[in-house]
Amino acid sequence: MTLVELTQVSKTYAGAGGRAALDDVSLDVDGGELTAIMGPSGSGKSTLLNLVAGIDRPTGGRVRVGGEDLGRLSEGRLARFRRARLGFVFQFFNLLGNLTVLENVLLPAQLEGTRPAPARARAMELLARLGIAELAGHYPARLSGGQQQRVAIARALINRPAILLADEPTGALDTHNGAQVMELLEGLNREGQTVLLVTHDAKLATRYAGRIVTLIDGRVHDDSRLDGARPLPETMVTVRIKEEQP
Repeated sequence: MTLVELTQVSKTYAGAGGRAALDDVSLDVDGGELTAIMGPSGSGKSTLLNLVAGIDRPTGGRVRVGGEDLGRLSEGRLARFRRARLGFVFQFFNLLGNLTVLENVLLPAQLEGTRPAPARARAMELLARLGIAELAGHYPARLSGGQQQRVAIARALINRPAILLADEPTGALDTHNGAQVMELLEGLNREGQTVLLVTHDAKLATRYAGRIVTLIDGRVHDDSRLDGARPLPETMVTVRIKEEQP
């Protein structure tokens, strides 16, 4: 079942001299895929990810995630959508230095209003699965880059997102730690997690992704499936957004 649907999407930023960051892009991502978005600098990779996340709005076309037309959501509903149904992993981790590992992981659950006991149990379960449960009380500054990225992945997963968005998740890591992070993402995908990631590393993308979409100058240049998609049950793909309070 289609989880992400971009239909003739364009995005032009103010001050870009009329040059489109994305130009008439149509792309579907099925639930259960691990899709890598590749391309040279300035090709529109991060713009595409930001549009799927509802961080940016398209200049033209339509973006749907889990059947929800993001263009029809208010800013408040978009914020709730991101918090409840999307997980984010960034190149430079974006952990809060004054919070412990456990507190960093818990933060999205607290913002979502999850009760403390189940949120803590979920956080510790994720940290254990990622092999860093013993670091729960440590602060990010004491961790290696690879450990910090594992914390960021746990934080991204705590609200059980329909889709995990990763923007250059190995870009700040050495080869060994980068491969370990990709192995983690592939393992999560084999368990049913949909992953959409931006990467510059063709070797890692080819080894771990099931599909590679290449952008050049804001357009889809190539779309190759490597090992087939692993579709999710329909019940895991549906996204429900809470109604706004009056």
